[in-house]
Amino acid sequence: MSARTFFAAASFVAIFAGLPKLAPAQILVPEKSAAVIIVRPPVHPPIHPAPRPVFSSYKIRSIDVQAAVHDQAAKIRLSQIFQNTGSVPVEAQFVFPIPEDAAISDLTLLYDGKELPGRLLAKEEARRIYEEIVRRQRDPALLEYLGNGMFQTSVFPIPPHSDRTVEIRYTQLLKKTGGLVDLLLPLGTFKHTNQAIDSLTVGLRLETTDPLKTVYCPTHSVTIERPDEHHATGKFTLNNVTSPDDLRVLYSTQSGAVGMNLISYRPNEKEDGYFLLFASPELKAPQAAALSKTALIVVDRSGSMSGQKIEQARQAVKFFLNQLKPGDTFNIVAYDSEVETFRPELQRVTPETIKAATSFADGISAGGGTNIDGALKAALAMLTDDKRPSYVLFLTDGMPTVGEQNEHRIVAHAKEADKVHARIFNLGIGYDVNGRLLDRLSRELNGQSVYVRPNENIETYVSTLAKGIAAPVLANVDVKFEFDRPQALAAPPISRTYPRKLTDLFAGEQLVWVGRYREAGSVKLTLSGDLAGTRQTYTLTGELAAHSTPGANSFVEKVWATRRIGELIDEIDLNGNNHELTDELVQLSLKHGIMTPYTSFLADERVDLVDHMGLQRQAGTSLMQLHETEGVSGFGQRDFKNQFKAAQNAPAPAQLSYSANGGFVNKSKWPASGTSVGMDSPTKDGSAVSGKPPVQNVVDKTFYWKNNQWRDAELTAENEKDPIKVQQFSDAYFALAANDHGRFAKYLALDGPVLVRLDGKTYLIETAAN
Repeated sequence: MSARTFFAAASFVAIFAGLPKLAPAQILVPEKSAAVIIVRPPVHPPIHPAPRPVFSSYKIRSIDVQAAVHDQAAKIRLSQIFQNTGSVPVEAQFVFPIPEDAAISDLTLLYDGKELPGRLLAKEEARRIYEEIVRRQRDPALLEYLGNGMFQTSVFPIPPHSDRTVEIRYTQLLKKTGGLVDLLLPLGTFKHTNQAIDSLTVGLRLETTDPLKTVYCPTHSVTIERPDEHHATGKFTLNNVTSPDDLRVLYSTQSGAVGMNLISYRPNEKEDGYFLLFASPELKAPQAAALSKTALIVVDRSGSMSGQKIEQARQAVKFFLNQLKPGDTFNIVAYDSEVETFRPELQRVTPETIKAATSFADGISAGGGTNIDGALKAALAMLTDDKRPSYVLFLTDGMPTVGEQNEHRIVAHAKEADKVHARIFNLGIGYDVNGRLLDRLSRELNGQSVYVRPNENIETYVSTLAKGIAAPVLANVDVKFEFDRPQALAAPPISRTYPRKLTDLFAGEQLVWVGRYREAGSVKLTLSGDLAGTRQTYTLTGELAAHSTPGANSFVEKVWATRRIGELIDEIDLNGNNHELTDELVQLSLKHGIMTPYTSFLADERVDLVDHMGLQRQAGTSLMQLHETEGVSGFGQRDFKNQFKAAQNAPAPAQLSYSANGGFVNKSKWPASGTSVGMDSPTKDGSAVSGKPPVQNVVDKTFYWKNNQWRDAELTAENEKDPIKVQQFSDAYFALAANDHGRFAKYLALDGPVLVRLDGKTYLIETAAN
């Protein structure tokens, strides 16, 4: 079952139906709501001097979704609390869209704990009801469900100023494609409510008979807990949410040390496709297979580290030491103006050496300058065994002030001293750190950089890293693609893969590798790496699609685009800007609605999206911010860039906001990791409504609010001329929406005029007259 199909299968929406025609009724259509409320005013005695105002309104106070999955059988419970905030009763009816191929059973709808009767409607009758609701509301929100069947319940009342709990329970047999089971939880329906939802909670429990390998969520940043090989849990909560997206989870089960899965997506046969490869080692590596390693922790103890930071650093070092295992070797390097080591050479892990190292960590105190160059050279010079993985945790809160201070020469010295191809993990603390220096080190020494704000705990980041590298399973990882026929092209079959360089896999870690492919067809993937001192290989036979239906796996393209944007910013940051890099950055951001601090002006209504030269100039000016290597802005830009380079899913269009003049809002206060700063969304008269972005992603398309209409990002100056005009809510409008089993319906469900490119034709959907 496609993601798009299951979206409809696991969604429901409230339809407020009419009261009996005992008296004239007033029809109120809440703006941006998937509900029609028909209210019969109370009858007042003739002598009543001042009747109280009668009004009707409602909100969804909370939503709770719980999914329990065993192998491919899912049990879903979706509960929401409706609140009648008006002064009169409303009568409500629920419809539950069901596609024909959905393997759903045992569907039950409960109203305050009592089961409600309902009936299943055929696809044709369901379409008539959808169209009727859309016409009556003069709001296209429900149009996206066109082409689905429907489960319809009876009418029930909600008294004024009262809450009512409505719950749907159903079971579903999930489909499995390419070794991946696909689960989609219904959250997107609630974006049609006319008020923000106070709280939305989702809980997920996975249980499998065979060992779990891949567990991946392309839609949300959900923390997945893996207590053992057969179970996984996930939970997240959103507060004051207006436009939630459906939650999608992909998972697989495989025996063996490493499991692999391949997903491909090629919406345009004339262009390279996109692939995503998962590689998931066993949750806990067998002791015999775990690689022995060398780990160095290099700690800044300069004067700026005084106070809470130095205490956190001491605790972080001790935590790191406790994650080491027998067979590992280690050392500690502490530096200020001078460089001091725990021992002159690497030490083997024993109870005695760990005890002594812990005592050394307790004695670390802050004072003096910052000799970054000397500390790195001293640490890397200790590494001489290239047959075992070597890791360096480098911690600093400032700029180099002692010894070599030129960032290019510092990196060159470190690279020269690194004889074993060590991986360096940089931890930048506070706003005074030189983020560009750390990113140069990461790029040249196969590592990564993480940035910690002044009010965050250093130990949290160190513990995450230490737990990860505690059990390296595969070192020096490499992946090769082999096709079952001779390649027609001389160029490499895959390109622009991210992360740029594959290194090591750790127990419980999951590699998410994305890239482009030129040729479609069957392909054999071979993943190789060093396991317990010997080279091991694992194979997977997969398929690279020649053509994909838009939407099914479009997240693969968006994850690739997000990482590519991060790489472009990194290239500009470290090596300087040029027109080609700027132009690609703008075009990727424009096409996918992925806002960055350097392209947030795209969301400004006054910006002409077809003025490529103008867009490039604006981006070039914004990119000059990268000259700031320290301070809040320098810190924030490197943190933002590295989040994009390591993105597991594409950010929402509202990742950043923009100011009235098109610039990034308050550049001195960069958004915290994982936050989403809301932008303003338009109303039908072109004014702005706070809380929703003027950029929307719909299936595989991105729309921008420009000149009082939604504009398809794929439009050009040429193909936007002389569009086919279609009146909203007309017969032609519904015919277009229903075309090809409702493929275009989601694009037409945008509220307001829409200029969209569909199958080589441009349409202008004109707003219906009131």
